[in-house]
Amino acid sequence: MVERLSVLVVDDDEEQLDMVRRFLRLEGFDVETSSSPIGVSNLVRRMRPNVVLLDVNIPALSGPHLLQVLKKNLEGGDTRFVLYSSEDAAELRRLASEVGADAYIEKGGDGASLARRLRSLCAR
Repeated sequence: MVERLSVLVVDDDEEQLDMVRRFLRLEGFDVETSSSPIGVSNLVRRMRPNVVLLDVNIPALSGPHLLQVLKKNLEGGDTRFVLYSSEDAAELRRLASEVGADAYIEKGGDGASLARRLRSLCAR
């Protein structure tokens, strides 16, 4: 039996959250969401997700800054952190490298390709 992967998606856009939640659940993932960066550290500690998908452009605390907080406060574990944005791919790659994200994914793809990327990341 294949292990169900768990994903925490953090995005201030409720429509985007709902869409990603539905896509990933259809692909067999366990999905939790948060529309605010507040409390995400506690969610990650409680949930121990395989992947945290962080929107880059959250007004209160951007994905890159939240990632730095999470990495500082959450030692150990196998959680992968992915920056998720509709920004230019080169800029997203630079930003992911700069803040130590495990990967970056551009918004706008279909659910199946997002699921493939997340499974591939977790298999590494």
